[in-house]
Amino acid sequence: MNYIGKRKIKTGQVLGTKMAKTVVVGIETIKIHPLYRKPVRRIKKYKVHDEDSICKVGDEVQILETRPLSKEKKWRVLSIITKGEEAKADQLKGK
Repeated sequence: MNYIGKRKIKTGQVLGTKMAKTVVVGIETIKIHPLYRKPVRRIKKYKVHDEDSICKVGDEVQILETRPLSKEKKWRVLSIITKGEEAKADQLKGK
């Protein structure tokens, strides 16, 4: 996780674009289970503001923490790292 001043920057994959000016970004973390010592994959979903609606499902994006824009939206799209296919997003969703 990087910072710009006090703002956090995270990298994740776009999972959904159904809302106006909003995308859902999934950020995957892998931790080792304390008892069984097996890697456990967790995906945290963030609602992210996308002013121009340029993100598509499967894109890898950087998101920047910002002031609250709505009840659940507290992140903005900083940049698109790579354009992706919908197949990658389906794999991350677990389909």
